[in-house]
Amino acid sequence: MSDRDRIRREKLEELREKAADGGSVETVEGRSEPIHVESADHLDELVAEGGVVLADFYADWCGPCKMLEPIVEDLAAETDATVAKIDVDRLQQLAQRYRVQGVPTMYLFADGEQVEQMVGARQRGDLRALIEQYA
Repeated sequence: MSDRDRIRREKLEELREKAADGGSVETVEGRSEPIHVESADHLDELVAEGGVVLADFYADWCGPCKMLEPIVEDLAAETDATVAKIDVDRLQQLAQRYRVQGVPTMYLFADGEQVEQMVGARQRGDLRALIEQYA
């Protein structure tokens, strides 16, 4: 068993235990809304779960980010990808870690690995096709 598979199993077990204790649990398959990332560890956990993760680095003051927001929300609802939103003003160190120099910047992860980086707004169809390519 690879380290990645072991980590996935451990995370899944933690989620099951949390659910058994009455905690609220969001499964990868059940996510229909973007997840607002709270910390670098939070993003790392989402990526470690595997599958496809679209990480959207944005700012509230960014016009193109606001135009992209409904597209990102639709992708979260319509695809199996986990959509993570990262506020670059609130999580500056995380933005620096990913070398975000302009917003919006999006990263696509597949099976725990970064596979794409996109700077600037993108069309819904282009993003959907990219997600489906790695799904």
